[in-house]
Amino acid sequence: METVMGFPATSQDDYQLSVTTIIKHAARNYARQEIVSRRLDGSMLRYTYADAYERMQKLGGGLGDIGVKIGDRVGVLAWNSHENFEIYFGLPATGAVMVLLNLRLAPQDLSYVINHSGISHIIVDETLLPIAEGIAPLCENVKSWTIITMPGKKLADVKTKLEPTYSYEDLIANGSPVSDWPNMNERSAYAACYTTGTTGKPKGVYYSHRDVYLHTTAIGMNTNISPEDTYCQVVPMFHALGWGLAQAAAMVGCRLVFPGMYTLDTLDSLSKLLVEEKVTVSAGAPAIFMPLLEYIRGLDEKPDLAGARLLSGASEPPVAMMKGFWDLTGAEIIHAYGATETTPLVTVNRLMPWLAKELNEEQRWDLKRKQGYCVVGLDIKVVNAAGEEVPPDGKTPGEILIRGPWITASYYNSPGSEDQFTADGYWRSGDVGTIDSEAYLKITDRVKDVIKSGGEWISSVDMENAIVSHPGVVEAAVVGVAHPKWEERPLALVVLRKEAVGEVSEDDIRQHLSKTFAKWQLPDTVMFVDQIPKTSVGKLDKKVIRTEHKDVYSG
Repeated sequence: METVMGFPATSQDDYQLSVTTIIKHAARNYARQEIVSRRLDGSMLRYTYADAYERMQKLGGGLGDIGVKIGDRVGVLAWNSHENFEIYFGLPATGAVMVLLNLRLAPQDLSYVINHSGISHIIVDETLLPIAEGIAPLCENVKSWTIITMPGKKLADVKTKLEPTYSYEDLIANGSPVSDWPNMNERSAYAACYTTGTTGKPKGVYYSHRDVYLHTTAIGMNTNISPEDTYCQVVPMFHALGWGLAQAAAMVGCRLVFPGMYTLDTLDSLSKLLVEEKVTVSAGAPAIFMPLLEYIRGLDEKPDLAGARLLSGASEPPVAMMKGFWDLTGAEIIHAYGATETTPLVTVNRLMPWLAKELNEEQRWDLKRKQGYCVVGLDIKVVNAAGEEVPPDGKTPGEILIRGPWITASYYNSPGSEDQFTADGYWRSGDVGTIDSEAYLKITDRVKDVIKSGGEWISSVDMENAIVSHPGVVEAAVVGVAHPKWEERPLALVVLRKEAVGEVSEDDIRQHLSKTFAKWQLPDTVMFVDQIPKTSVGKLDKKVIRTEHKDVYSG
């Protein structure tokens, strides 16, 4: 995009937009604000922004002592903890690049990311040592490992095959505090995340300090967070920078809560944490919110989360889930949209005041399913196969293209990926969607997941949402499977609530869908299953589903 120079300004335009500035100013302005973290042994740590910043300064000195230099790539394999929060700022402030490692990746993919990014040092949580030890023989350039140990535990008491190793706490205890961080050029890489697509190798997205600084201000502005809020980091911090909420919460001085290690089997502890710490803001995917809601349904005494705002991304939140949280806990689910390539915030769904007056309750709930309006700072358009923008009628679908200061312009060292970017700087999202007259974006499918049946398109996302609105359904996935006559036909996988097993039939699901879908669109086959395949970041793994059931219509 061509730029034009006008009359010269007198501003300090050479002042670098560094992420380090965010935490320096946070420590200055919100020194006494509390940070709460559940540690590996289950105990709770409580300290302040000032305490955290002092540890970040010492971490920077300690990393320098073991040879970490400006431009080095340092891997992080850790849970959502106060240590990870310290690393988020203390590591990139040294000028090194924080490479967030997805602990759910298969060993071959994880070692590929480590080798491709040129990681020379890895910080790893003690509980994740089996993963680190499994990939260590495959990693070409890793020179050393720093271990975050259990509270009070010495490095000498940790049994590991890794070498050489350092103690995270020893680095902080012995490091000389950095008083003057390097004044990094804002275009320098702050961190990197790798995509977890279901096809091909992971691709590297390297975020600049400028990118993250601007994205952080956008998150803060569009979530209305403040020092009055308590933010809990539920999104895995390895996933697209933890969705940017940790940086934004620090920028505005939120009280911070880190849940440490949690799984779908420990939702009781997560639920208790949200209530006991009086959390008002969090974020996550339906993959975590839906099981959490099911857990809450089974409680005799429902938690009071009145006033809490829970940002939901990764996939469309079912209306039934949003209503469930509102009715049972008082928490509001707010839909947002983004991707690894977009840092990730692109859209957020807030109800415009004029729409609040014009729409009835059912229409307002239906609107909340949409991804929302594009945030200020980004350009977005929806185009057809010829590259022409489709009309903003909320009906005509096309591929979503995005451009802006926190959108990646390329993938790192990834020949052949150039076609994911347009000549005028847009990133091709691979998502199919519509834009309505109020500028609300609605994703109807992934380009590769849209079901093509008899020359017409069927939205798997809308059908999944409709199925989950059935009172007996917990979860659903819909995919297109090859059909000898119609090219593709929908196949639905459905997980029922325990009390609905044996009571809900295929015809019941089709009858429920017939309220919103034409007869020809209804799935020929509905399979009731115990669980649905997921990717490493909790999305429905439709590639696996299509492969496993590719012959369902061939007979």
